[in-house]
Formats: sequence, structure tokens, C-alpha cells
Amino acid sequence: MSRFDPTIADAQRMLSCLEERLLAFLAARPTAPAVDLDEATELGLALATWRPGARHDFEELLEVLDRAAAKAVDTAGPGYLAYIPGGGLWATALADLWADVVDRYVGLAGLAPALVGIEASVIGWLVELFGLPAGAGGVLTSGGSQANLSALVTARHHLLGEGLARGTLYVSAHTHRSVAKAARLAGLPADAVRTVPVTPRLAMDPAALARAVREDRARGRRPFLVVGSAGTTDTGTIDPLPELAVIAEREGLWFHVDAACGGFFQLTERGRARLAGIERADSITLDPHKALFLPYGTGGLLARDAARLRAAHAGEGDYLQDLDRGARLPDFADLSGELTRPFRGLRVWLPLHLHGIEAFRAALDEALDLSARLADGLRADPRIELPVDPELSVVAFRLRDGDAAANQAWLERINRSRRVYLSSTRLDGRFTLRACVLSHRTDRERIEEAIRIIR
Repeated sequence: MSRFDPTIADAQRMLSCLEERLLAFLAARPTAPAVDLDEATELGLALATWRPGARHDFEELLEVLDRAAAKAVDTAGPGYLAYIPGGGLWATALADLWADVVDRYVGLAGLAPALVGIEASVIGWLVELFGLPAGAGGVLTSGGSQANLSALVTARHHLLGEGLARGTLYVSAHTHRSVAKAARLAGLPADAVRTVPVTPRLAMDPAALARAVREDRARGRRPFLVVGSAGTTDTGTIDPLPELAVIAEREGLWFHVDAACGGFFQLTERGRARLAGIERADSITLDPHKALFLPYGTGGLLARDAARLRAAHAGEGDYLQDLDRGARLPDFADLSGELTRPFRGLRVWLPLHLHGIEAFRAALDEALDLSARLADGLRADPRIELPVDPELSVVAFRLRDGDAAANQAWLERINRSRRVYLSSTRLDGRFTLRACVLSHRTDRERIEEAIRIIR
């Protein structure tokens, strides 16, 4: 028996202890503070000095973890309206526990074909959900940043080949920062990223894009990629996807849609209407850890032509000669930069089958309703202005007559309530507050309370 394997009795004791604490955590979410950072840095610095040595009791270590988790922003709570909420479904915790104990390697199909089949079924469902054609495929990633990197690398490999000189890609000022980072990691210089102006509703301007591509070709540059957003982080704005698709096709550009924030609203009738054109993308970034409410570290990338994704990422090694490398099931290690990867498919597959698709559709419809109610409640106050109308579940707002200092002080007062936690951005250079309604635990009562606190 391994020195690390507990006896069955000890394993049961630890599971019971963990279960008790986690159930208490769930029960406390409605009343727990949305943020508690009092002396949090001091605790963090103290824990940073811990070094492994003598053995500790499991319950003692759990007590340390509970204290550390309490001194934080409650990203799992109903009052978390900052950035992009996730959710952390209970079913995914069970899925991860199973996957971590069984610990099968799913990067290569030959080592765990049936489990790879489960993950492949998730990818197949996503391909169908977004209306991609036969031959499409994809991979679950650690998040949208890794997905955007793989998409950019695929576009670069397919359209630029080995010569990167003067390659150019197109974004807006509100494209997620991971795209520019991906360009840098992919070996492109800073001037390869061209920022296209936006319309008054803060969406990429198609006419400006077409003009930029023409100008760049005339200057000897090599346009190869345009990135549209299906829900920007700043405001949740959706770029004009059909128009961008037309330009990309006409100009021979790879059309990538970053739908990390808003893609899963495709499950709803309103979302499908607003995301029209996404089915024409060459690749799509998704984040199940956002609008499918899964734990952080669950992203995804779909490619219209899975063969192009594989061509950009696959590698060979003599040490793999014993494995079946047939094409009947995908080798996920050949579809992204990750070779060693966890069994991410289970944390998506289990909740989808446990709860059913209708539960997720209803939760996303509710998020749209709640964000609309929040916008209406703020718009009714003459002191508050909304610079853009929300398209998905992000509501941006600010004081009509307030400067940056006044808006920042207002944000701090709101967050001191500890019932809601908001974040901010800058729109047209002006300090702007934002609320994102995307936690499955946020309900109408909390939104009404948020409106009262904000006003």
C-alpha cells in the first residue's frame, strides 16, 4: 500500500470533514459579505511564509483554507457583480473530485478512449450549438486567454506560414487584452496589432475595418486576422458579426470571435438573435467558467476546420509509437499548446447531463432579465447615466455630472456595503462603473437591493 493512500476509514473521515465545511459554505452564500478584505493582505503575507515540514491534521489545514477564503471577494456569491462572475457549480466539484482521484490522462485518445469520447461529446455539442459545419472541432482549454492564443496561432500558421513579417491583425479598443498578449507570445511585434475605431455604441466599425485593411495592404502589410467580440468585458457589447464576416471573407482574413463573455447566451432565443453571424467564424473562444457557471479554469476553442487547428499545434515523438494515433477520436494534445491537461470534459459533461440544458437556458434568460431590470432601475435616477444600453448582462453607468474622483468614491461607497461588489472601467476616457449579472446565485431580490444601494 502506498504511504500516501489513506485507510478507508481515514479517507471517509476526511471526506466527512470536507463535506461538512463545504455544505456550510453553500448555506452561507445568501448572507455572506460580498467582500471582506479586512487584514486580508496581512494574512496572505503570513501564509506566504509557510513552508512544508511536519505533518498537520487535515481538519487543521481546512481551517486555514476557510480563513483564507473568507478574506477575499466572494466570487461565488450572489452579490458579486464585478468583472465577469463565474459560479462554481456543486456538480463540477464532484466531477473534479472523481477525475482527480481516478486521474486518467486524456490528452491522447489511445490512453483513455472512452473518457476522451465523453470530452469529445462536449465539443460536438458546442459545434452544433454554434452552427458550425462538418469538419469543425475544438478543445477545452484553461480559459479564454489560452483559447485566443491557439486561435491566433492557427490563423498565423494557416495564412502567414513561416514568414511573420508585416503580418497584421485587427481588434477594437474593447477587444480583450488577451488578444494583444497572444500576438506577442506568438512572435508578432506590437505594431502588428491594429486598433480599429468603434461606433457610438462601442462596437467595431466595419467601414473603418475595411478602410484599415485597404490602407495596410497598400503599405505592404499582410492582413490575416480580425477579432470580433461577442460581448466585450467593458460593456458586454457585441461587434457587428455579420458585417465583419463579410469583410473577412472578401479580404481573405481569418475571422475569430471572442465569445468568452457572451457566447453561451446562444442557448437563449434573445442571445441567438443578438449573436447572429457567429456561425460564420473561423474560430470561436468560449468560457464555460463564465456563462455556464463552471469553476475558473474552464475555457474552450472551436474551429470551423479542425484540421487547421491540428496542423498548427500537433507534434510527434518517438516515445508515442506504442499508441493508437488513429483519427477516430481526437488527440486533444494536438489541438492546443497543452500536452499535460486535466480531464476538463467531465466538469462540463456532468452538470449538463445532471441538470439538463433547459436549466442553463433558464438561468441565462434570468440573467438577461435581471440586467435589464438593473439598467431600468439606474436609468430612472436623473443623477445616473448609462453610456450604452446593455446587450447582454453587463450594465455600465456613471454619475451624469461627476468626475473621475466622484465616481471612484461612489464605487468605494457601494462596495463598502458588502452586499454587492462592483468594478469599473474607462469609456471614452471617463471613469465608469460596471455591473455584470452572471452568477447563478444572483436573484431579483439581490438586484433590487443593488439598485437601492447604488442610488
